[in-house]
Amino acid sequence: MAEEKSQLIRGLTLTDTTALVIGTVIGSGVFLKAAVMAQEVGTPKLVLLAWVAAGLLSLAGALTYAELGAMLPHAGGEYVYLRHSYGEASAFLFGWQRFIVAGSASIASLGAGFAIFLSAFVPLNHVWASSTFRFLGQTINWQFGSKQVVAVLAILALSGINCLTVAFGGKVQSVLTVLKVAGLLVLIVGVFFFAPSANWANLATPQGSPEWTGLSVFGVAMLAALWGYDGWNNMPMAAGEVRNPGRNIPFALIVGMLIVMAIYCLANLAYFYALPLGEVVTANSTKYRDALPVASKAAQSFLGDYGGRLIAIAFVISALGALNGSILSNARVPYAMAEDGLFFRRMKSLSATTKVPVFSIIVQAIWSSVLALSGTFDQLTDCLLFASWIFYGLVTSSVFVLRRKLPNADRPYKTLGYPLIPLVFVLVAVWLIFNTLFSRPVESVVGLGLIVVGLPLYFYFKRR
Repeated sequence: MAEEKSQLIRGLTLTDTTALVIGTVIGSGVFLKAAVMAQEVGTPKLVLLAWVAAGLLSLAGALTYAELGAMLPHAGGEYVYLRHSYGEASAFLFGWQRFIVAGSASIASLGAGFAIFLSAFVPLNHVWASSTFRFLGQTINWQFGSKQVVAVLAILALSGINCLTVAFGGKVQSVLTVLKVAGLLVLIVGVFFFAPSANWANLATPQGSPEWTGLSVFGVAMLAALWGYDGWNNMPMAAGEVRNPGRNIPFALIVGMLIVMAIYCLANLAYFYALPLGEVVTANSTKYRDALPVASKAAQSFLGDYGGRLIAIAFVISALGALNGSILSNARVPYAMAEDGLFFRRMKSLSATTKVPVFSIIVQAIWSSVLALSGTFDQLTDCLLFASWIFYGLVTSSVFVLRRKLPNADRPYKTLGYPLIPLVFVLVAVWLIFNTLFSRPVESVVGLGLIVVGLPLYFYFKRR
């Protein structure tokens, strides 16, 4: 086992690792989520507060993961931490939901998002087959057409790139991250310095609107913001390929999340500075499917019709960057499981030339493509958002367990603000879990059910 693990090449530099954090987190949420959040809480200040609160919570998680990643710099990330703290069963169930549903559904969703954003430049309106069916209690308007083909091609192309050396995949991630951050900075600077209609009065609470609409409603808005921040936990999955992990993993997680938080808060402040609340509320969302995204409306405030094209370009680059980062990191989870004998043996196969888990990447690409063609990825991610926070809470609490079980282990970095920071994260995670259970009971129960389905498979591999 040790010999197999040593074959992974530590080819990710500090820049690559930081870009992996930033690039995997920044997807489509920052361009879209302000609309649905404004619909929930009804005031700009509460939307901005939700982004700050979600950012601080994500940063608290990153501070804790930094200690775990520096202490256990192996492929698999959370799977490894759970196995050392709570045993193989909890680790397997995390890996099961990550590879089979959450990770692959996220990849499928990003592939579909890339196709949708690309359609602003390239005609992708061909639909060759369509149908409507029920899945996980929701109605799916399924289509098979040019957008679905482009989504699959994007997944396969970036999976192919990640079958090359991890260093090459890291360089691709760095380039895409720089481009997406540059696009967001153009939007932020453009609104604050060149939007003639922008007005700080837009941030005032509309007359007749309550300043506080309740903790439960704020929790729903915060959950939407957390979806935008989701992905900060991905980089440690590739920790086995990070150079100087004791230094680079903590630095990348902490600095990367600080950069993301600053960009997210500035971008959302720019939206409300540029647009009246009514324009934000009626931006693209489930309620207003045909409306422009809030980021496009904000860009139009200083670029006119060209603003929509700018954001469309930013969308395309952002989706590609998040897709590449998700493919690179998520494929390391089944590899780590197979290394421990808890998954199919072929998943730990490394390429003789590039030293990456090629078979794991290929299987992930095929399954993600199936989900992209099925059109069910959004329902799967909705159902597992609840379950994901159970694992986030468990992993963060493992810092307490491992300090007790392995007091003398080498810890190149120790969690800033321990024990308060991880304790706050765990308590808020518990609150979010219960809040989601009551506000979205169907999705929560289905998410738990999808995890429990993995138990028979765990016992099968355990017996072997």
